Amino acid sequence: MAGMFLGARLMYAIVYQPGHYLGNPIEIVRIWHGGLSFHGAVMGMTVASGVFARVHRVPFWQLADTLALAGTPGLFFGRLGNFINGELYGRVTTVPWAMVFPADPQRLPRHPSQLYEAVVEGVVLFLLLRVLEHRARARGWYRPGVIAAGFLVGYGAFRWMLEFTREPDSQLGLVAGPFSMGQMLCVAMIVAGIAVWFARTRVPSSPSVPGTVRPPGRPLPG
Repeated sequence: MAGMFLGARLMYAIVYQPGHYLGNPIEIVRIWHGGLSFHGAVMGMTVASGVFARVHRVPFWQLADTLALAGTPGLFFGRLGNFINGELYGRVTTVPWAMVFPADPQRLPRHPSQLYEAVVEGVVLFLLLRVLEHRARARGWYRPGVIAAGFLVGYGAFRWMLEFTREPDSQLGLVAGPFSMGQMLCVAMIVAGIAVWFARTRVPSSPSVPGTVRPPGRPLPG
């Protein structure tokens, strides 16, 4: 939790509003003013998980797989929270289910993009990761880290697509043609996931794979 929160806050300050926070460093600790980055949360959690795994001598990649699966319900409820708060709303649209959000100064009908993300990132991604885990274990090619890699690629791809329905951050707008900063970070996330996937699927079979025997008194390799 500490790593996730710290990473989310620092990433937001560095990437989204560097001038504001450099001019007013005390604003970084004023969390009630808002400003968190999901991509920063992933980075902060990764660092914290590495420290936790080393201190407690648990396999890092198995921990990463567990957090990847556990993170999807968190995304679901987090996006519902965004919807209830009327924040991070979508772009202007004419679809029948468009909504006017109280926090929108323009009071225009917009996509309820928070609900799109709740369903796709929270429910669909969770089900896909469970299918991936089941098939990988059943067919004998599971390696610790493949679920985490699947999460990085899956979330990055889903978020990249859904960003087209989400209103870009007001302080940034579109940073590269039709693409937002969130989409640029998602591309980096996908690349990282692919790198982890190939790195982990090439490691030798471990006791984490069904059919192998774990020697008594020895920890599982990470």
